[in-house]
Amino acid sequence: MALPLPTPNADSRPYWDAAQQGRLVVQHCAACGTVQAVPRGCCGNCQSPALEWRDSALRGTVASFSVVHRGPTAAFRNSTPYVLALIDVAGGVRLMLNIIGPGPDEVQIGEEVEITFEPRGEAGFQMPQARRITA
Repeated sequence: MALPLPTPNADSRPYWDAAQQGRLVVQHCAACGTVQAVPRGCCGNCQSPALEWRDSALRGTVASFSVVHRGPTAAFRNSTPYVLALIDVAGGVRLMLNIIGPGPDEVQIGEEVEITFEPRGEAGFQMPQARRITA
């Protein structure tokens, strides 16, 4: 069973379109300067609709994480264990991403990661993920 894919809506489509190009974008409010990671039709701080999509850094640090040993649906059964993490991305946003790669039991808070894009599904949809930067 294939892992689920997101269903973009009018607010999130620019985010997913950029991801298909290997870019991470976030919304910036032209009215108050707030940067927001969750796509919305207006600023979460001042409710202005004056939002701009800007490229974000592709590096960050692990703020928190959990190693998942039992996936939420049957589709995740062959993917466990996996790491679900809060990543503080350089530039001021926090994203929830999977940390992919070896060593799920070795992830540490404060560890640096790079944002990468993992092909998913038959069409090769690009899903943002984090990968540990190992020395």
